[in-house]
Amino acid sequence: MKTKVTLLTFIFATAALVATAQTTLLKGNIIDKNGEAVESATIMIPKLALKTKADSTGYYELKNIPYGTHQLVVSYIGFNTRHLQVKANIESLIVDVELTSSINTLNSVVVTGTRTNRRRLESPVAVNILDSRTFNITQSNTLADGLCFQPGLRMETDCQTCNYSQLRMNGLGGSYSQVLINSRPVFSSLMSLYGLEQIPANMIDRVEIVRGGGSVLYGSSAIAGTVNILTKEPKKSSFTLSNNSSLIAGKTWDHFFNANLTSVNEAQNAGVSFFASHRDRNSYDANGDGFSEMPMLKNNSFGFNSFFKLTPQDKLEINGWSIYEERKGGNKLDLQADKADQSEYRLHNILVGGFNYEHQSKDKKSSFSVYGSAQNTKRTHYTGIDQIDAWGRTKNYSMQGGIQYNYTASNFLGGKNTFTTGFENQYEYTFDEIKVYEYLIDQHVNLLGAFLQSDWEVTNKFTLLSGLRLNKSNRIDKLVLTPRLSTLYKLNAETQLRASYARGFKAPQALETDMHMAFAGGGVSVIKTDPSLKEETSNSFNASLDFNKASEHFIYGFTVDGFFTRLYNTFVLEEVGEDQNGNQQLLRKNGGNSTVQGLTLEGRLNYDQKIQLETGITFQKSAYKEAVSWSSELPGTKKYLRSPDLYGYYTLSFWPQNRFNAVLSGVLTGPMKVPHFAGAPGIEEDVLNTSATFLENNLKLSYRFTLKNIKQDLQFNIGVQNMFNQYQNDFDIGKNRDSNYIYGPGRPRTFFMGLKFGLM
Repeated sequence: MKTKVTLLTFIFATAALVATAQTTLLKGNIIDKNGEAVESATIMIPKLALKTKADSTGYYELKNIPYGTHQLVVSYIGFNTRHLQVKANIESLIVDVELTSSINTLNSVVVTGTRTNRRRLESPVAVNILDSRTFNITQSNTLADGLCFQPGLRMETDCQTCNYSQLRMNGLGGSYSQVLINSRPVFSSLMSLYGLEQIPANMIDRVEIVRGGGSVLYGSSAIAGTVNILTKEPKKSSFTLSNNSSLIAGKTWDHFFNANLTSVNEAQNAGVSFFASHRDRNSYDANGDGFSEMPMLKNNSFGFNSFFKLTPQDKLEINGWSIYEERKGGNKLDLQADKADQSEYRLHNILVGGFNYEHQSKDKKSSFSVYGSAQNTKRTHYTGIDQIDAWGRTKNYSMQGGIQYNYTASNFLGGKNTFTTGFENQYEYTFDEIKVYEYLIDQHVNLLGAFLQSDWEVTNKFTLLSGLRLNKSNRIDKLVLTPRLSTLYKLNAETQLRASYARGFKAPQALETDMHMAFAGGGVSVIKTDPSLKEETSNSFNASLDFNKASEHFIYGFTVDGFFTRLYNTFVLEEVGEDQNGNQQLLRKNGGNSTVQGLTLEGRLNYDQKIQLETGITFQKSAYKEAVSWSSELPGTKKYLRSPDLYGYYTLSFWPQNRFNAVLSGVLTGPMKVPHFAGAPGIEEDVLNTSATFLENNLKLSYRFTLKNIKQDLQFNIGVQNMFNQYQNDFDIGKNRDSNYIYGPGRPRTFFMGLKFGLM
């Protein structure tokens, strides 16, 4: 009997030991909502101190998990962390996990850097994303308002009367940045004068930004970088209505009314997204002299974006939009422009449209697309003093079309290589005339390009992107080759190193700023192009370190990006005296070489989707090798004008609960050299002033209600922009002012409130 008891005890003890020693192999795939693999996602069971990472296909394995119920945590940059209960009771358990995108855009799918879909952290070209959330939290009602909340970018207002603006990227002026709409270069030179402010934020899904050369894919203007405006895509049926009203300096109202409607059929193979926007802003006079510093604006915009999946492999996208805008600055704004003492008047009618047809092979190894886009702008304008007959008219249209073919070789010398090739043609015609000033631009620009690109994942850690574009411009006799080389090296899942080189060029032509006339010394400033102007070329280099880490509660990271651009035969603007009527004459000509170089630092932190900080600051230097005679009376200067050595931004968001949020944001503009021409009141001779440092701070508070009876949301917001009133305080007065003497933030202290209603 004693032997039997001992034997039974041994059997039960052995069984218990075997049971406690039983473990499970947990494996599966980590994917996003589109079924795409999420590479390097972290999978862990915190209480067991078990942790692993998904491979390049999204596959993972966790070994030696004791039998029982455990909490599985899956996290990755740019996605919401998933917490799952898993029951380990068999030898092998498969658990596939789908991650949804978070408010953090660090690892979104981007298209601009390579013209193919790549996750941001896997792209060999660094791409930043400005999404609709950033427009919302910073109270950015237009594209121009939002662009300054990106590293390396600065929006600049260049006219006191009409407020035309330009984007400066990596220290270079607006004409050095390629602006795309739905990946197509249909954004014309004329549109660059006012277009960034004319595009309402509610038409934009996101903006992808590539700093540095992108000339291989997008043509000659992407020397400083590329800004790709992607309009709202129809993803699910919804609608929103919103109204935002701002009170500028307690004097002037600025009203926005926006509407969005999206409809997608049940089969999810067709959809359309509509947007409409109306803006009505009164003029603002900052110094009480009767002349505006911010012009009157009336804007109506309407557009759509649609898709049709003709077959599982074929997709057609069609989009189009229109802008009608009237702006008037100066005085006596209730009268016709030529009845004022001084006035600038602009009436724009803009139509834009495009299509893209894409076919993908069944094995998804190859695809081709045929695309086209066009825009037509008609403008009536007036720039004059003392009722002079200074009316002008502008005709501007552009067309662009091309073919692109992609092929992926899954085993190319041990790695994966996506080849992209194609050709495209861009044509733009501009006619702009004011007879009284003997001012005329009658310009045809045609650019034919063919490109070849290799996006080679040599190993899991190293990617090499190389390409070459062949360009033929009707304004240059020879063919122009623009090579590009970019590399990505992943030190680990959290750290990436990137480096790139690109060659660019600009054809000898009138630029967008040449189509604007400023007031100066009782007359106007007219820009003419040197008949002997020849092309400008550039070599651009970028290098960056990108670090991002995700844990159960935190996402944090930083980026260090260095840039260097050497320009040859730089386009410069020099004063060459006055005409017989006393109007200032400026000449667009070739100067010597010039260099722009600097460093951009970015930082980001997110805690449990409740607190998020994003910030960026740029330190840069820009100088000509030889002095440029900005004034015909004074010695020239080597330093770029209107180009600060320091600028940046921040956004700090709080979500203590899912219905309320508070956001602090700000824009920093450092000192810069600003010319002030003689003839303006109190200015007896030309002078080069140094502006002050400005830090514009904003606050926005929002609360969302749910109207249960109709199952809709209502969001209310209030706030203040430029709360400490960091604004220029030495504007010129009267009709003889120098209207280009303007710098700093685009608005004084402004209070706002708004409502948004619908399915959000």
